[in-house]
Amino acid sequence: MTCAACVGRVEKSLRRIPGVEATVNLATERARVRVPPGVGIPEIVDAVEAAGYAATPRPAAHGAPEGHDGGRAGPDHPAHHHLAPGHGAHDHGAHDHGALVAATQVRRLRDRLIVAIALAAPVVLIAMVPPLQFPYWQWVALALAIPVVTWGAWPFHRGAWSEVRHASLGMDSLVSLGVITAFGWSIVALAVNGETYLEVAVAVTSLILLGRWIEARAKREAGGALRALAELGAKEAARVRGGREELVPVGALVAGDLVRVRPGERIPSDGVVREGTSALDASAFTGESVPVEVAPGARVAGGMLNASGALLVEIERVGADTELARITRLVEDAQTEKSSAQRLADRISAVFVPIVIAVAVLALAGWLLASQPIDAALTAAIATLIIACPCALGLATPVAILVGTTRGSQLGILISGPEALERTRRITAVLLDKTGTLTVGRMRVTDVVPIGGDEAPLLRLAAAAEQGSEHPIARAIVERAADAGAIPAPERFDAAAGLGVRARVEGRELAVGRAAWIAEELGEAPPPPAAAAVERIEASGGTAVLVAADRVVLGVLGVADEVKPASPGAVAALRALGIEPVLLTGDNAGAARAVAAAVGIDDVRAGMTPQGKVETVRALRAEGRAVAMVGDGINDAAALAAADLGIAMGGGTDAAIAAADITIVGGDPGRIADAVRLSRRTLGVIRGNLFWAFAYNVAAIPLAVAGLLNPMIAAAAMAFSSVFVVLNSLRLRRFR
Repeated sequence: MTCAACVGRVEKSLRRIPGVEATVNLATERARVRVPPGVGIPEIVDAVEAAGYAATPRPAAHGAPEGHDGGRAGPDHPAHHHLAPGHGAHDHGAHDHGALVAATQVRRLRDRLIVAIALAAPVVLIAMVPPLQFPYWQWVALALAIPVVTWGAWPFHRGAWSEVRHASLGMDSLVSLGVITAFGWSIVALAVNGETYLEVAVAVTSLILLGRWIEARAKREAGGALRALAELGAKEAARVRGGREELVPVGALVAGDLVRVRPGERIPSDGVVREGTSALDASAFTGESVPVEVAPGARVAGGMLNASGALLVEIERVGADTELARITRLVEDAQTEKSSAQRLADRISAVFVPIVIAVAVLALAGWLLASQPIDAALTAAIATLIIACPCALGLATPVAILVGTTRGSQLGILISGPEALERTRRITAVLLDKTGTLTVGRMRVTDVVPIGGDEAPLLRLAAAAEQGSEHPIARAIVERAADAGAIPAPERFDAAAGLGVRARVEGRELAVGRAAWIAEELGEAPPPPAAAAVERIEASGGTAVLVAADRVVLGVLGVADEVKPASPGAVAALRALGIEPVLLTGDNAGAARAVAAAVGIDDVRAGMTPQGKVETVRALRAEGRAVAMVGDGINDAAALAAADLGIAMGGGTDAAIAAADITIVGGDPGRIADAVRLSRRTLGVIRGNLFWAFAYNVAAIPLAVAGLLNPMIAAAAMAFSSVFVVLNSLRLRRFR
């Protein structure tokens, strides 16, 4: 594809299939297609070919096309397919395939450009420098020009023919028509009076080929970082079975396999460390250069580099389910989506080329009606055709998003798409969850206060009730009790979101949770010893958990977390961006105030249920504030979805990540401000690109019509406009 008109033609053809939704990206040359049951890949490819293009399904990381379900969607759900340019089947992975296509395009353009310049340079020099002219030089120039305007300009002619056949004109039509007109008039003039305008035809061809080659190289460079991320995965793994090691392809691994990872090797797939300690380089995921220390029980992701000791890892997730595949998929999806500005540019481009051709015809007629020489009239018409550039309009947004989201992935910031970028610009308040966002999220039991009993039975029953919960407090209680012995399994379990749990253990009805909730469950206030323990624990910044069995309070557990070292700086950075931070937590007021004081937050909302968090979001929005919500747990998912912008911490639950617009992979709160700055910077580049693309055409076309632009200058300016947009977008790679 060469311009936004191509995008519109492919999308229109795909959408003719009943029930199909399609988004086509000019910068990445990919289509993301959502199909209803009964529609398969062959129909999709046929639709692309009907529009005059070629496409193949993009292979996923382990060979099967992404979203591919035997070629057809299931009976209940639509399927997603991704298409890339090309022909035939490929054995490469998704990004090997993309890199191969991009490299091939660049090489072919380079070869065509070298030949075109070698032949065009003498034509231009002889035509423009009279002392170099010799008898019959015009015929020598013609012989040199023919390969340039035929073979050299063949990509434009081929594209134009396809556009004409499908009744949808684009940039190739403008360039081809301009070159053919200049060359045709040169032949006529040469036959009539010995004059020639061949230098216009060959210079226009060479300059636009130069621009397209620079643009292709820059686009390949823009996607290089994402390809590097996707290629981090190991190719082979040392699988351990029956005490013996065997080297197998990573694609052969299944959940439950044990693999040995030695220093200098990459973790082959997501799993849990079972033996050994080491430091892992996770910079590709988190953007942090400091190695991550791991020990038995630590979770690791495929692609992380083992820097020191040998590890034995039990594989949990493989293929498309891994963290690396998920990150790559999120970034690719973000790059495929379109912003409102891009949709507007696409609509303009759909009618832009026919209007330009009409203006060129009117310019030709106007000059002739004014009794001006035909060569002057043709010069104005050709310059008008050449100067107009729907390419820059089509590339203005997608290339910036491509570079911005890829740079974000390098820093551990996953942006879901252009709509998230646009919402980030408006944010004035950010609601920060406490546990796991500003604090480490690894709670530990600090106090065990039995009421009329011993510590061990109290911990044992509390842990039995909390086994079914994923809450950090529940995990802390279970871990503490596990050190003392076996924990019985509950016969029944029920969670009250954000409040506590109910369970039946060894025939006893247990309730474990907040003091206020336990009081409601019992229908009376806790006994004075328990109330005193609660007050003491909360005053010190901890969280008090009451344990009751058969409607009798057995004791109180104190649980505490520690503030992340980066949290105070993260809060200060948000304030510097004009965003007011608010601490929002389900924890007690004492614990909330202690954390707020440590990180520098004034506005504290404690004791919040999941519904309370949603209501807080809505209340702030009702005040006219644009609200971002940052969280990592299931209890944050509803608020993340309700906010103008949802930001999930990457160590959190799948529910929170699914509800968010931005994901911070490494869990570093400092990345929240980085995400806002990167989003705003990307939007600034997009606005600059669109301004240049629109202003360039608005200013240049009248100059061409007035005969004030030489076609060669017009060709150089047109080529530069696209190159400028791409190079301007590449500045985002330097974002820190």
